[in-house]
Amino acid sequence: MPYKPKSHYGGSRPFTGPKPGGTRPAGARGQHPFTRQKGEDELNINEEIMAPQVRLVGDNIEQPGIYSLSQAKAKAEELGLDLVEITAKADPPVCKILDYQKYLYQQRKKAKEMKQNASKIVIKEIRFGPNTDEHDFQFKLKHAREFLEEGSKVKASIFFRGRSIVFADQGEKQLLRFAVELEEYGRAENMPTLEGKRMTMMLAPIKKK
Repeated sequence: MPYKPKSHYGGSRPFTGPKPGGTRPAGARGQHPFTRQKGEDELNINEEIMAPQVRLVGDNIEQPGIYSLSQAKAKAEELGLDLVEITAKADPPVCKILDYQKYLYQQRKKAKEMKQNASKIVIKEIRFGPNTDEHDFQFKLKHAREFLEEGSKVKASIFFRGRSIVFADQGEKQLLRFAVELEEYGRAENMPTLEGKRMTMMLAPIKKK
């Protein structure tokens, strides 16, 4: 007699889980395909893919192109890998055959490294007055060049004290000249921006090839 697990109410209910001795979808890692808990960065794989046709691409496909979903799954199973829906919004969806857990690990590792690198960015500030003379301008330019070469961002700021705000146009020209003089070492991330009595512009270092 087939086994029927008892319900919480003392009766019985049909067994809906995987049958003993049955097979699991490739790459499902032992989880039922419709109950796999997915993270926000995860993709549809194997039985989760619903489109009738998919476009297969990647190194594991001798003839990239459009295949029926059953053909694509069969190819993935032959290789012992997963069918992964890379671009779900395409028509048909774009899929690759790969080791999904390895792919996910690499993607998360890359995202973590990018986040760590972003947190290491140092911002050095260079301050001007609206009437900075040429000697002082060149001195500050030299320091900014050194900061950019070492990989730091440079925040160029001009402070307008009292009535010196009437020189805002002159300050803007000074910051734009500053950016032009440093164009081999850094790129301006924004135009000069006036906030209260301070005008700023951010320069990001240019990575050398």
